Amino acid sequence: MKRCPQCNRVETDEALRFCRVDGTTLINDSAALPSENGTLRLGSAPVSSEIETNILPTDANINRATSPTTVLASQIAGSTTAKLAKRNSKLGILIAVVALVVLALGVTGYFYFSKRTGAAISSIAVMPFVNESGDADVEYLSDGMTETLISSLSQLPGLNVKARSTVFRYKGKNTEVKTIGKELGVQAVLNGRVVQRNDRLILSLELIDAQTENVIWSDKYDRKQTDLINLQNEIARDVSSRLRLKLTGADQQKLAKNYTVDPEVYKLYLQGRFYWNKRTDSEVDQAVTYFKQAVDRDPNFALGWVGLADSNEDQDRPTKMEYIRRALDIDDNLAEAHASLGYQYMCSQDWVNTEREYKRAMELNPNYAQTYAWNGARLMMLGKYDESLASIQRGLDLEPTANGINFYKAVCLAVSGRRDEAVLQFKRIQELDPTFPWAHSFLARVYIWMGNREAAVEERAKALELTGRPEDAKLLRESFAKEGWDGFLRAGARQGREPFFKLALLSNANDADKEAMVKALTERSVERGGFWLFLVKTDPLLRSAARRSAIPGVVEEIQSAKVILECGGLTPLFRLPSYSLLIKGTSR
Repeated sequence: MKRCPQCNRVETDEALRFCRVDGTTLINDSAALPSENGTLRLGSAPVSSEIETNILPTDANINRATSPTTVLASQIAGSTTAKLAKRNSKLGILIAVVALVVLALGVTGYFYFSKRTGAAISSIAVMPFVNESGDADVEYLSDGMTETLISSLSQLPGLNVKARSTVFRYKGKNTEVKTIGKELGVQAVLNGRVVQRNDRLILSLELIDAQTENVIWSDKYDRKQTDLINLQNEIARDVSSRLRLKLTGADQQKLAKNYTVDPEVYKLYLQGRFYWNKRTDSEVDQAVTYFKQAVDRDPNFALGWVGLADSNEDQDRPTKMEYIRRALDIDDNLAEAHASLGYQYMCSQDWVNTEREYKRAMELNPNYAQTYAWNGARLMMLGKYDESLASIQRGLDLEPTANGINFYKAVCLAVSGRRDEAVLQFKRIQELDPTFPWAHSFLARVYIWMGNREAAVEERAKALELTGRPEDAKLLRESFAKEGWDGFLRAGARQGREPFFKLALLSNANDADKEAMVKALTERSVERGGFWLFLVKTDPLLRSAARRSAIPGVVEEIQSAKVILECGGLTPLFRLPSYSLLIKGTSR
């Protein structure tokens, strides 16, 4: 026999393993019915094969077969069994209900979590890879690999990839993933660590859920440095697959695309971009050196030609146009090259080709923010300020912290008459990047428009300091303190780099000097291209300088120039004999 150690229920069915009342494991018990515990009910009526015990105490002298107590015991036992059955029935129902609830929760949880983990991730921030090599000279490698991965993933439709300028402000900071996810509005964050050991490159990646901070995926890559190009492609494929993106054949080709097969060329390009991103004159010059080495080694490296075109882009425009055309001859689907070509057309006031190239760049890469910024500049030049701000904002939606795009927004606010807003925008740029000189340089011009000369002097001096000219900055401050505004202008004119200083001094020059000054200013500007030509409509300094000059016909030509500009066509403007040159005397 078997007995339940919990409720002492006795079972004769040897096949049973568990108690049918409470589910406890049965035990073998040959002494399950000792005489002192009760008697068996041996009535002739069937009892569903259950063994019921007599609840009356037994006595050895009582005849169990004939004693009336046996009948009484049978009745009581039957009543007790009914109560037990009823109670067991309620317990069974309760157990069944609990089981159903648990099952329902389990099923719900399964589908919820399977849906959550199975759904595609539509937004990601690729954080700057950490250089753990202990060698600052290979910082370009960790930064470059980050930038390349961002560029590759940003071409995939349906995936919002935060731009380089946005994620790199977290570089060197120990910011929690959940904070990054909240601030950038992304679902996932990708962290990476790079180690270079002799000829080996070790990269560790970790994809993290920005809400839960759980690791979605991690992997480690150990490759030779000569496999750098293939490694970049492999990483892009692996990350996209872990994001559960559905890629078309064209999308897969984008991820697998190589612009060169020479790893040394690719490294030179990464070094060039590393210095180019710093944007100071000396470091851009370093970038040019690396870009040139890259295209010398591989003349079919399109990205290298684009890098050369984007470096000092306002100098020697014919050469820059040639670089861009070389890149497009190699790869006509390179969005960056089309955008750069549009910029060069824009500075030549070729509006038809400008618009065409910008549209083409947007089609090829809708996530390339610089295209929207330059398109905003085009609209600003034409006086379409609301449309300009809308296009610039589209770029800022993609790259909220980009210096150049924020700068275009501030300039557009200024020239459209919203000068107080422009000042706030320039201040915001200075907070985002205290090393960006142009935010100070143009703000100085805006303060001149607003009549705040002291603030203008200080902003101009700060711009000079940030471009590595502290002595010039000191001279401006001292000249203003000793000789006032005219002293400041004369000092600025002697420094020779900002034409508006010289234009402001025209009223103090004789006619011959004025003509010579205009000619000297404009010859260089015509060669460089007239990005700031549109300021003729808004810059009081240009208008007043022309009026103060005694050059015949200049004032009348101001009005002609304004009409031509407002009509959106500038080719006839260059036929104007004198003011057409004067207005091209402003530069960045």
